Amino acid sequence: MAAEYVVVALGPVDADTVTPVLGERVTFVTDPTPDDLAVAEGAIVRADRHVDADLLARMPRLRVIARTGVGVDLVDVTAASARGIPVVVTPNAGSRAVAEGVFAMALHLTKRLNPLTELVREGRWAERVGLPIGDLDGATMGIVGYGRIGRRVGELAAVFGMRTLAYDPFSPPPSDVACADLDELVAAGDVLTLHTPLTEGTRHLVDEHLLARVKPGAILVNCGRGGLLDLDATLAALETGRLSGVGLDVFDPEPALYHPLFDHPNVVLTPHLMGMTRRAMTLTFVDAARGVADVLAGRPPAAVADPDYHLRKATA
Repeated sequence: MAAEYVVVALGPVDADTVTPVLGERVTFVTDPTPDDLAVAEGAIVRADRHVDADLLARMPRLRVIARTGVGVDLVDVTAASARGIPVVVTPNAGSRAVAEGVFAMALHLTKRLNPLTELVREGRWAERVGLPIGDLDGATMGIVGYGRIGRRVGELAAVFGMRTLAYDPFSPPPSDVACADLDELVAAGDVLTLHTPLTEGTRHLVDEHLLARVKPGAILVNCGRGGLLDLDATLAALETGRLSGVGLDVFDPEPALYHPLFDHPNVVLTPHLMGMTRRAMTLTFVDAARGVADVLAGRPPAAVADPDYHLRKATA
């Protein structure tokens, strides 16, 4: 059967994974030329690639954009929607991997793995009693943003014997875990983890005023969006002991620009990779390809960035 559609990759995409999902009617181009863009009806887009009005203008036949992940900061969703192009997202693929990343950081900081490694490496065994290590069992996990990832963090917290509290500025969590406000959550949480979307209202949600109300000795983990956190205020909270550890997988901007916080011994850093495990990336590519295939076949995609897309389609 001859191919009917051209789908292009914008950024590195595993062709062996997506080609079987797209089907025989699709030619998948991993390194598109301007001519490929001009005839492409679908695009699978990595998180660090811009899709702006200029690029859209160079893709006049485009019918669907599939973003690997959920963040669409670099995609002009408004311009795409104006042309009737759905921006497919893949919210389920990396949720479990990110939640595991939260616990990797929380355990690393609670169990003091960096300084304890240095004791052994430098032959300072006798000093080990001066570095008390903490417990997750019996501690309280404070989750800011109770969507797919936040809920998965809560599930893992229960396995560790933790109490879970949650606050979500957009959708109230269930009553058994809900906090009335953010102040209540940060005052009670031994580990605080951020998973709310970045909006004008949530930028620098964690600032010096909020950190002043944090439970002394708390650990703060951000695997959500870099802009949720004021790094200057976070460093000050570490230096005063208000925070005992910080784990960051996300930054603003990315790639991360150096900040003195990065040098603090009770900080662990990863380059926005906690949701990009081998299994999660395979699932993300599959979900993105499935979204493209659905739109090209006239089926509604499972998840889109524009909440009004399905309504417009239904009334078209």
